[in-house]
Amino acid sequence: MTQAGCGQAGPWRRFALLAGLAMAVTGGGLYLFIVTVDPWNILPFSPPLARIPVTSNARYTMPALARAPQFDSVIIGTSTSRLMQPAVLGPPLGAHFLNMAMNSASPWEQSRELDAFLHAHPAPRIVLIGIDAAWCHPRPGSLSGPNRPWPEWMYGHPAWTGYLHMASLYALQEAANEFLWLAGRKAQRFGSDGYTSFVPPDSQYDPARVQAIFSRWAPADNTPAPPGMADTPPAGMDLLAGMLARMPATTRRVVWFPPASTFLHGTPGSVADARLAACRLGVRQITAPRHDTLVLDFNQDTALTGNRDNFWDPLHYRQPVARRIMAIITTAITTGHVDDPAVEISPAHAPP
Repeated sequence: MTQAGCGQAGPWRRFALLAGLAMAVTGGGLYLFIVTVDPWNILPFSPPLARIPVTSNARYTMPALARAPQFDSVIIGTSTSRLMQPAVLGPPLGAHFLNMAMNSASPWEQSRELDAFLHAHPAPRIVLIGIDAAWCHPRPGSLSGPNRPWPEWMYGHPAWTGYLHMASLYALQEAANEFLWLAGRKAQRFGSDGYTSFVPPDSQYDPARVQAIFSRWAPADNTPAPPGMADTPPAGMDLLAGMLARMPATTRRVVWFPPASTFLHGTPGSVADARLAACRLGVRQITAPRHDTLVLDFNQDTALTGNRDNFWDPLHYRQPVARRIMAIITTAITTGHVDDPAVEISPAHAPP
């Protein structure tokens, strides 16, 4: 190399070293910011800040809520269980509920959520499990994995492993959101008891708009059901049986079918009708031997499910329906029976 070439290499070498040092300092500073803010409240050595859920994918926020000592009861399910409000359901039952229901939660995800709650609360008072299409017509793979991005490192793994997952743009984004809330610059969006209403205010209900949504929704499968379909419970029932079995005898178990519009029920003898019948059969086979489990079926063909004005879309009911459901659940748990045509109760166990 010529003398001129060596002279030119010096400045470039210094520039590369300074640039590398600057990136290391910046990256290290950002990482320190993330692990200090700890947006998912999962790290063992982060400061004890008054954090709230900030991430829209609840799979990241539920593990920390599951560990919170103020809860003694839990709601598990998909979006069809999200309107169960702990502040309404808990007080008359003397319970402190955490709503862990998540959009599109697979049966596998729901099972893992329950395990996270049981790890922190080995003897919960009441556990509600919502049974809907996720259980009755599971997606391929949903019995052995998640439906959406899933932070497995948060569920049942040593807390220190979280430090290995904080060097990401997603963690930086959520740390910034958490920091803005801690600094008083951001409003709380998601409830600290897991409850967040995801439907519009009831004052905005527009029947014409809802009717248009129904017209665009994929209709029920009304093709004739194959012989024996209604007598073959879906495979996910094994997961449900395992969830019920992992709870102690003192836990009051409630398995319930949230209401969906009869638009989704299908005609008698159809695939949709047989699928729902097979799901009911599977739940009945699991729960019949158990005297600690109450089954409430709101998904019958009733005036409630037949009236489209009770729904925002074929799957999601309105707030007044949610309040009616919570009142029925409360009565069923405390008395063992219900006098309401919107629900079928079985078996009519005596209250604990």
